[in-house]
Amino acid sequence: MNQERLLTLIKRPVITEKAAIAAEVANQYVFRVDGSATKPEIKAAVEAVFEVTVESVRVLNTKGKTKRTKTGLGKRSDWKKAYVKLATGQQIDYTATV
Repeated sequence: MNQERLLTLIKRPVITEKAAIAAEVANQYVFRVDGSATKPEIKAAVEAVFEVTVESVRVLNTKGKTKRTKTGLGKRSDWKKAYVKLATGQQIDYTATV
């Protein structure tokens, strides 16, 4: 896989209450990823960027919300979310990898 592509697949971490619970309970971390990313590519990208061992990757497509605006209806963009489960004893510190 192209190293340049791997570095651009992960857009940013998703920091929500649900993601924090998943990190504490199941050692899973949530990332917003490129829409064309595949599970093997996401696994390789997380291992390369954060230097951890990934056990599994679950991916879902999140639909953008429809919002009412002054001129009618608008729609937010659809995006892809990845739940990454790390090996036992591994963890990711978002503040240290700025």
